[in-house]
Amino acid sequence: MLKKHSYKIRAMPYLIWTVLFTVIPLFFIIYYSFKVKDKNFVFTLDNYKKFFTPTYVKIIFVSLKLSLISTFLCFLFGFPAGLFLSRIKGEKRRNIFVLFFIMPLWTNFLLRTYSWMSIFREQGIINQMLINIGIISQPIKFLNNNFAIIIGMIYNFLPFMVLPIYTALINIDKEYIECAKDLGARGKDLFFRILLPLSFKGVISGCIMVFMPSVTTFIISDLLGGSQNMLVGNLIQREFLQARNWETGSSISIIMICIIFASLFIFKKLVKQSENEISEGFRIW
Repeated sequence: MLKKHSYKIRAMPYLIWTVLFTVIPLFFIIYYSFKVKDKNFVFTLDNYKKFFTPTYVKIIFVSLKLSLISTFLCFLFGFPAGLFLSRIKGEKRRNIFVLFFIMPLWTNFLLRTYSWMSIFREQGIINQMLINIGIISQPIKFLNNNFAIIIGMIYNFLPFMVLPIYTALINIDKEYIECAKDLGARGKDLFFRILLPLSFKGVISGCIMVFMPSVTTFIISDLLGGSQNMLVGNLIQREFLQARNWETGSSISIIMICIIFASLFIFKKLVKQSENEISEGFRIW
């Protein structure tokens, strides 16, 4: 009984933190999303109706599209990187390589994004190198487009994909891989039948950790995409800070929370389905 009581006491700081910085702010966002502007305790659904106008729908579509593309590309780059890390022999040596992947996260997010502005600008490293080699005669416009936004997302969020995949791969029993190789599994078969199913939970975790910040980011799209490439994060920022329209900004935030929770639900279903298929496969085997 005393032990159970001590757990409650130790959990109190986390509970207080959650209530103060998550529950209460969320309550105010919900309140403002239904409130009529400049009128307290007068509620309406007009704030949500604005969300379904063609302009807002287009912004949501572009945000989801770029987030899904960056998540998929992070997976394409992240899985080989995680596999490489998991196959490094020696724990100390492996930890050093993992540290190299984490080190960019120690730098300020804003500075990391600004660095790509200097690389992509017309007088930047890439354009100067291509001109000096003779491939191009005029600078290529890399900035202020969706390409720059996707590159910024991949650079900033790739470690969030690599680390969960690496953790999942390193926990796979090596006997499964050896048995698969003994039975003739190579390359594509080894990846799709062994590595991917057994690391699927890590892949899904990585996808969630990349997709969520990608779909809500505003710094990357603001700096690399320019004013003509607005995403949901920029829209929310504009409504709160520039237009001072907290009601519309709150309604968009609530809808994005619902979209993210729906995505989490789908990801959870995929993980559960994958685990059932794996367990069924082992029972048959």
